[in-house]
Amino acid sequence: MTLDKNNNKMERLNGEIRDREKTMRSLKKDDSPIITGMQIHHNYIRNHMGIDNDTPADRAGIKINGNNKWLTLIQNASV
Repeated sequence: MTLDKNNNKMERLNGEIRDREKTMRSLKKDDSPIITGMQIHHNYIRNHMGIDNDTPADRAGIKINGNNKWLTLIQNASV
């Protein structure tokens, strides 16, 4: 029995981080808040063509309402 395994989704996120890091000329700290911000953007804000222009959060049933998703996320986190 063979199970197909791939890590395409994780590699896509890693590619986005590497692209940003090149522009910034490297990240100075491993725990930089930039990484967390990029993960939030990737999962909650950015539409993905591979999942019919939904966000991973949309597919997980997490809806972010409003025109400014960043602001909505920040407001919800501070409640």
